[in-house]
Amino acid sequence: QVQLVESGGGLVQPGGSLRLSCAASGSIFSIYAMGWYRQAPGKQRELVAAIRSGGSTNYADSVKGRFTISRDNAKNTVYLQMNSLKPEDTGVYYCNVVTESSSGTYHPFGSWGQGTQVTVSS
Repeated sequence: QVQLVESGGGLVQPGGSLRLSCAASGSIFSIYAMGWYRQAPGKQRELVAAIRSGGSTNYADSVKGRFTISRDNAKNTVYLQMNSLKPEDTGVYYCNVVTESSSGTYHPFGSWGQGTQVTVSS
């Protein structure tokens, strides 16, 4: 089973940037699609970005043009570069292994890590 550890969160002012990292255990990391999720206070966890094993990406409309997901298979790590941050980006960010349905919907199937807190506030 893949174990995931998220890091890189923090407090940032609106308009600022953060880079999140997700380190995965396991020698077969490269064959999995990966996703970044966030959970805002009082809201359900939502997918914000996904990257397939081949490197193609998908984003939630709310983060398109501001967030970039990438992966380094040699380091078993997936990243989320977040620019032009807004207060509504505040939440706990998690990564997970995802599967993609025939309709293009992603579903997490690994165990959740502890996540990393992102707070966007002046």
